[in-house]
Amino acid sequence: MEEFKRIVELLEATHLLAIGHAILLLTFGYIAGRIASAALVKFFHKNMSTHGQLILKRSVFYILLGLFTVSALKQLGFDLTVLLGAAGIFTVAIGFASQTSASNLISGLFLMIERPFSITDVIRVGDTTGEVISIDLLSVKLRTYDNLFVRIPNETMIKTEVTTLTKFPIRRADLKISVAYKEDIDRVKKLLLDLSSKNPLCLEEPAPLFIFSGFGESSIDIQLSVWAQRTNFLKLKNSMLESIKKAFDEQGIEIPFPHLSLYAGSATQAIPVTVVDAKPDITVPEQKTL
Repeated sequence: MEEFKRIVELLEATHLLAIGHAILLLTFGYIAGRIASAALVKFFHKNMSTHGQLILKRSVFYILLGLFTVSALKQLGFDLTVLLGAAGIFTVAIGFASQTSASNLISGLFLMIERPFSITDVIRVGDTTGEVISIDLLSVKLRTYDNLFVRIPNETMIKTEVTTLTKFPIRRADLKISVAYKEDIDRVKKLLLDLSSKNPLCLEEPAPLFIFSGFGESSIDIQLSVWAQRTNFLKLKNSMLESIKKAFDEQGIEIPFPHLSLYAGSATQAIPVTVVDAKPDITVPEQKTL
């Protein structure tokens, strides 16, 4: 028993016991944070989005780890009053030195409060479109359709127009179509609406919409708007364009394309062009070998 007391006194004298307590507290805090955050997310996951679950998990983990870290520092004999004062001065200095990071941090808080999109949503920011894989305090991470990783600062997300493509269960595909002026509009309209009714991916409600867009330079411009489930949007758009091209070819409906005609002196006669197929007589000089 006395030997054990001597060992404890020796450890206290060398501060090894305090260091051991601090390591145990940090280890226990890390494990407790992991377990508590996972348990709370599992308990509240039915009433929370993926984004909310991520915020709750990280908040609980870092709060518990911070509390145990403070206890570990007290075991090592640190004066927390001085430490907190130094931390405050250090925080102010960092704030002045990193105004951009502070702006991103505040913007991230606004994003978390407003929640215009969540993890697994597909969004478009400027020319970038991708799936949201992470929403952090400083930036939003996207995975594009060609499997690229894109990091967008939160300040940019607040200042830029952001389109969430997966917010609603259905989407509308606007198909731009042009036909020649000689075509019968009623015939074209009936053909397009028949094609949309036969496509199994096209929704009956909302009904397809035929819009006469206007008169183009060399064509009549039409818009056919059809609705589909969000997951079938690209399939519907591709299948409709393919069926329209095949139906126009079968029915003899002309799809005009830009072309250029040159006239000189008269509005009805084109410039005469003569094609000369004669090849010039090329004489190859005789080569001499020295």
